Amino acid sequence: MRALVIGGGIAGPVTALALRKAGIEPVVFEAYDATADGVGGILSVAPNGLAALRIVGLDAGFGEPVRRMVMADSEGHVLGAVEGEPSRVVWRTDLYRRLRDLATAQGIKVEHGKRLVDVQTRQDGVTALFSDGSTESGDLLVGADGIRSTVRTIIDPTAPGPEYVGLLGFGSFAEGSGVHGDPETMYFVFGSSFLGYWAQPDGTIAWFNNLAVPEPMTAAEIDAVPNEVWLARLREAYGDDRPAKQLLAHSREVIGAGPLEIMPSVPRWHRDRMVLVGDSAHAPSASSGQGASLAAESAVQLARCLRDIRDIPTAFATYERMRRPRVEGIAKRAARTNNNKRGIGPVTRLLMPLVMKTVGRRAFTKDQNYRIDWDAQVSR
Repeated sequence: MRALVIGGGIAGPVTALALRKAGIEPVVFEAYDATADGVGGILSVAPNGLAALRIVGLDAGFGEPVRRMVMADSEGHVLGAVEGEPSRVVWRTDLYRRLRDLATAQGIKVEHGKRLVDVQTRQDGVTALFSDGSTESGDLLVGADGIRSTVRTIIDPTAPGPEYVGLLGFGSFAEGSGVHGDPETMYFVFGSSFLGYWAQPDGTIAWFNNLAVPEPMTAAEIDAVPNEVWLARLREAYGDDRPAKQLLAHSREVIGAGPLEIMPSVPRWHRDRMVLVGDSAHAPSASSGQGASLAAESAVQLARCLRDIRDIPTAFATYERMRRPRVEGIAKRAARTNNNKRGIGPVTRLLMPLVMKTVGRRAFTKDQNYRIDWDAQVSR
C-alpha cells in the first residue's frame, strides 16, 4: 500500500514514520521549496505526545523538561499547581529537524516544491495534482498540511477554516530581571493579560505572552512593526503586573509568534481515499499545550487503523471515531483558557484554585496520561 502524505512540517513526518511502521510505503510532499530549518517558535510536547513519538522511533532527548505547572495571579498569589511526568519544551525547528532526519534515515522520500492543487479519486486509488504540473498516484492520501489545509477543502469545499481567538502571541528572554524560578517549572500568570515563563539553566527567564488585539496579524506583519513599539505596547498592557513588569523591563526585543487560532469542529475528516491528520483536522489552539502531541497521537492511531483494517474507508471511519471525542474535548478546554487569558476577574480568581484542584487537575491528568498500545489490534 502506498500513501501520499501532503505536508512536511511536524504532522507529515510523524505520519510517514507511523505508516512505515505499519508496513505502508509513505511519500511526503511539501509545498515549500526549502526545508523549514529556523522556522517557528517554542512549543511544548506533553507526556502523551512524547509517548506517541517514541512509538515512531523518536526518543525524548530534545528540549528542556518541565515537570510542574504553577498558575498565579499578577499579585503573586498561587491559584493552583499540577505536577506529573515531564513535558519537553522545544524549539519547533529542533523537533522538525529531528523528525526529518529520522524519516531520512528510514528511507522515507520527501519531495519539496510540491504544492497540492487537486486530488482525483478512483475506486482503487488517488492521484495528487501539484502546481508544477506533476502528478503522483497512490492507494490513499493523507492531509497533514496544517491549519490552512488544502486537503480539507478538497474533501469538503464547505469546511470551516481557522478562527482567530483575539490574541497575538509574543515571546522573548529576560536577563537580570530579578525573577527566579525552578528550571523544571512552567509558570502561568493570569493578570491584565496572560504571561507564561520558565527559568533557563543559565538563569535567563524565557517568557511568552498573549496580547488582546481585535484584528489578527500575521507573523510577518508583526515583524514589520518596530520592536520598541511592541515593547511599549506590552508594557502599557501589563502595567504593574508581576512579574511581567520586571521581565519586560529587562527584555531588549520581542519575537512575534503570530495570531492564536483554533479550528472549529471539522464536519468531515475523510472522503473516499483521503483523510486528515493533525492541525488540518483538529488545531486546539496553543493554549491547550497539546497541538503537537495530538498530531502525533492521530498519526499513530491512523497508522494502526490502516494496519488492521484493510478496507480504507472503514479504516478512516474507525480512526475518526477513536480520535474526535478526545481532540474536541481538549479544544473546548483550550477555548475556555483563551477567555481567561484576556484577564480574570475577582470571581474567577476566587474560584480558580478550587477548579484547579478538581476539574482542572482531572482533565490535565487524563490528557497527559493517554497512551497508545501500538500492538493492540484495532477493531471496527
